[in-house]
Amino acid sequence: MFDQINLQPLALSKSYTDAFVKAQGLALAGFERITELNLKTFEDRVKASVDFWSEAAEVRDIEAAQAFWPKSAQFVKESAEKLYANGQEVLGISLKTSEAIGALTKSSLETASKQVNDSLSKTVKAGKKAA
Repeated sequence: MFDQINLQPLALSKSYTDAFVKAQGLALAGFERITELNLKTFEDRVKASVDFWSEAAEVRDIEAAQAFWPKSAQFVKESAEKLYANGQEVLGISLKTSEAIGALTKSSLETASKQVNDSLSKTVKAGKKAA
């Protein structure tokens, strides 16, 4: 009977450890996707900025500045849109990762609860037979 009581915490801790390792894997996968997305966006924006400033460096007079002005407004608008879209994608990935971790946690708690209840039932039955 004492073996059953001692094995319950071990089984429960193994269950929680397995769930934690899976949750950590999900979190790292989400972080990896977010980092990849941010780096890709950063690379794209740096390239666009270099192109923009290279073109801006060629402006020498007022006519060229007037011709360049719409391009600068378009650059700012495009950059803001790209950064907003990147933020939305990052938020989506974060939500999906959180939902996956939440589902994993829920199933882990349900499994652990079932194991404890089953073990408790067996222990009660064994106690009744012994008495």
